Amino acid sequence: MKPKDILVHQDGGERDVMLLHLALGLAKRFEARLTALFFRPTGRFPLRQDERECDEPAEQAERVFLAAIGQEKVEGRFWRLKCGEPGAMLAETVFAARFFDLVVLGQFVQGAPQPDEFVEQVILQSGRPCLVVPAVGAYPVVGTNVLIAWNGGREAARALHDSLALIKGAECVEILRVHANDGFTASPVPASLRDHLGAHGITAISERLAGEDIGVMDLILSRSFDLGANLLVMGAHGGYHLPFLRGAGTRHILRHMTLPVLMAC
Repeated sequence: MKPKDILVHQDGGERDVMLLHLALGLAKRFEARLTALFFRPTGRFPLRQDERECDEPAEQAERVFLAAIGQEKVEGRFWRLKCGEPGAMLAETVFAARFFDLVVLGQFVQGAPQPDEFVEQVILQSGRPCLVVPAVGAYPVVGTNVLIAWNGGREAARALHDSLALIKGAECVEILRVHANDGFTASPVPASLRDHLGAHGITAISERLAGEDIGVMDLILSRSFDLGANLLVMGAHGGYHLPFLRGAGTRHILRHMTLPVLMAC
């Protein structure tokens, strides 16, 4: 399903404009509505002083947003949350995200106003596909050269199907089948991910890797770099025990990503 309602996070940081332009490009591509959600969490007091500190960057972000959607002729709206402690801001963002088809977030960087677990928790708690964009680099185009990290699990299947609109029409799609060195047995069911993607008009090639957790994450990032991919699609896992993409693996990708990553769980 094409995303028709997209949410992009803004916090007054240096990457706001880049995130906005990427989200605008997606909104134009899918003829979608774009909503900017602005907040700057704070744990300092007094709260009134904190709110005054938020006013200027919020007003500037709104001016930039309204000018951009006007220029690109995209339907949009700007939402602003009042300053508050990080936990409350996370809860509000998660709640808002559940009302959208796609959420665009920026990778955490040291010194950013949001807590370091913010992106991970939005992914795990919102139930929505999240496109996370690296803290460095520009990404005017996403989804023309795609790597799919596939282990046959529920989270991987969710991420794949949430990404179909983004990857349809891609010039190159590679499926990286990742399995642990032990415990994997082929299913007698003759299911094929390449065949399934072909039914959607997507031609893909396939490669297999074996390994465990963090080592596999580095292999995925390395393969993404070798392919020159501009989108990685993968499932996200919490802290519970799983043979692949455990919580530590998800966090590793979020901290070391070198390309936009679409995650779902």
